Amino acid sequence: MEAPGYWDNTEKSQEGMRELKNLKDESEDYENLRQQYEDIETLIEMGYEESDASLIPEIQGELDAFVNKLESMKIKTLLSGEYDSNNAILKLNAGAGGTESCDWAGMLYRMYTRWAERKGFTIEVLDYLDGDEAGIKSVTFQVNGENAYGYLKSEKGVHRLVRISPFNAQGKRQTSFVSLDVMPDIEDEIDLDIRDEDLRIDTYRSSGAGGQHINKTSSAIRITHLPTGIVVQCQNERSQFQNKDKAMQMLKAKLYLLEQQKNAEKLSGIRGEVKEIGWGNQIRSYVMQPYTMVKDHRTNAEISNTGSVLDGNLDPFINAYLKWLTTGPEEE
Repeated sequence: MEAPGYWDNTEKSQEGMRELKNLKDESEDYENLRQQYEDIETLIEMGYEESDASLIPEIQGELDAFVNKLESMKIKTLLSGEYDSNNAILKLNAGAGGTESCDWAGMLYRMYTRWAERKGFTIEVLDYLDGDEAGIKSVTFQVNGENAYGYLKSEKGVHRLVRISPFNAQGKRQTSFVSLDVMPDIEDEIDLDIRDEDLRIDTYRSSGAGGQHINKTSSAIRITHLPTGIVVQCQNERSQFQNKDKAMQMLKAKLYLLEQQKNAEKLSGIRGEVKEIGWGNQIRSYVMQPYTMVKDHRTNAEISNTGSVLDGNLDPFINAYLKWLTTGPEEE
């Protein structure tokens, strides 16, 4: 039998090793960047000394790569929130609009999975409900990777799509809304007093395209926190007990963030509360007709290539949001 505290010490040791590795990686990144800067200086000096204009494209390429790496390092310094380094749990909910909104939820789910793939992150589906005809009514999924929550907290809010609907026989332009909730995956025990009488716990049959671990037994769990109306659910784990544990973990994380929002000193670190899924509340608009443009209404960041964004090119918006948290929005 292991000595008392064995597992706690093991977890602390693993956490310490992860922190050491992160510090080592950051040190190596800095050294590589410094070396790249010196190499660019050398190339420029060679070009001047030899009056060799053929070096200009090579210098420009090295300089562009240097600027991109420097920008990434600067953005990382903005990830200083308490749970920024944690994995992230995202929940997409289709708004009013039936099939059109469900299809939009499916497009957003693909967008975030593509972004995660680009980052080398992994996706784990926790709960999934298909649309009646197409797309997704709701999906809860976890993005696993370093600083996942720090990056994805920028995405919390209502997302608006404007396009010619493929489900409209008249080819009319349609506007659809989907809300996204984002919370950190807090593995540490959160000291919150949750009374049993404040909870309603329901079981239901797992369903949907959630992956190989989703079974068809009544092991899925839905927990409603009656005082706040917060609802969390999980169907991905192999047993009802595991699903309940994961759902309680999610509930505690949401209640923790709710308490943080009430604290004026920390409110700026968790902006973007989800409002009514409809007009006037969107954080970002994705326009596909009559022109193409994706615009963030908080930071004013915009990209004209809508297809690129829907294929996972979210970093410009994420970076702009992280800067906005510390400097405020840019002027129009």
